[in-house]
This record gives sequence, C-alpha cells and structure tokens, in this order.
Amino acid sequence: MIRLVVADDQAILRSGLVALLGLESDVEVVGEAADGASTLVAVAEHRPDVLLLDVQMPAGTTAEGVPGPEDGIGVAETLRGTEGAPRIIVLTTFGRAGYLRRTMEAGATGFMVKDTPVEQLVDAIRRVHQGLRVVDPELAAQSLAVGASPLTLKETEVLQTAAAGGTTARIAQTLFLSEGTVRNHISSAIGKLGVTGRAEAVRAGTENGWI
Repeated sequence: MIRLVVADDQAILRSGLVALLGLESDVEVVGEAADGASTLVAVAEHRPDVLLLDVQMPAGTTAEGVPGPEDGIGVAETLRGTEGAPRIIVLTTFGRAGYLRRTMEAGATGFMVKDTPVEQLVDAIRRVHQGLRVVDPELAAQSLAVGASPLTLKETEVLQTAAAGGTTARIAQTLFLSEGTVRNHISSAIGKLGVTGRAEAVRAGTENGWI
C-alpha cells in the first residue's frame, strides 16, 4: 500500500484527487493539506511514502504561529534530506520549464501538470514510490530549450517580492536591503532578461518559471 498526502490549496481540486486516488487498491490517502505549514505537519504526522504537492500554495501558519514555506518548492526544500522524507511529485497548473528545474533542484522526483489524466498520475505515483523519476515529457523538452535561470538568488528574491506589488521601499524593507541595492538588482535583472522595465522583468521571470 502506498501512503499518500495530497497538498493543494484548491479545496475542490484536492477533494476530487483524494476521491479518485482512493479508488486505487494500492493507494491510501492518509492526509490532506492546504498550505505550506499544514503540509509539513501532515507529513510529520502521517509519514507518507509519497507527497503530491502543488507549487502555488500559501505559506499558512502552524498552531504555534510559525509560518510555513511560501510555496510548494519551499516545502520540498524543507523536507529534502530529512529522515523519512517522502518522495515528492509536484502537480501544478503552471506548466513552465523553470518550475521543473527548480522543483527538481529542491528534491522532487516527479513533475506533472494538473490536466494529466488520472491513470497517468496514478502510474507516476507508483513509479516514484519505486524510486524512479517521472517528468512530463513536454516540460522536459521545454526545460532543455529554456535553460537555467540567468538570475542570481538576490535578483530572484527581489523580483518575487516585486511581483507581490511592493514598492522599492517595501521590497527593501522586506528583504533587509537598501533601496539602492534593490534598484541595482532590478536593473541587473532587466538587463539579463532583455526587457525594458520592472513589470516586464517580473512577467518574463514568471512566464519562464524562474521566480
């Protein structure tokens, strides 16, 4: 029996997945979660073999008020290397090559888009449970074509914060940087991405799955 936790902030989608996967004779859904914090709690409580994990989830907080990882990639990074960590399949509506690269670097062993037929998803769960990697073939090809992100870690963090609509001053306050440093990182990112402004840099980074 494959013990599974399903983590997705869309309740209807999560419930549908749980119902469909529960029909499989060799799959047992032992827990559900809707944000980063509750995902870590569910994994610690239920010790699943496989974690089906959404990329775009809110952080949430634990019962003690501790904030969780900001997204599914952060969850994967937190679990990577921990004792008894489950194998992770990232399931997302965002079929972007950059997400594939980032999730694999974070320790995930599978990457599937949410419109994958349930038969293929169940097959992926079984294969990942056996220790194999499972990647959507179209995204794998796109990843090779797009390549790695040209952005540094700080440039990525600045654009991620900018994507939330923050001003330069707000970005600086959030990341504990000076406003001048924030402007320099944004300018560098704009140059690397070949765009003309901050909004276009955020868009390019998002579309490629780099932020």
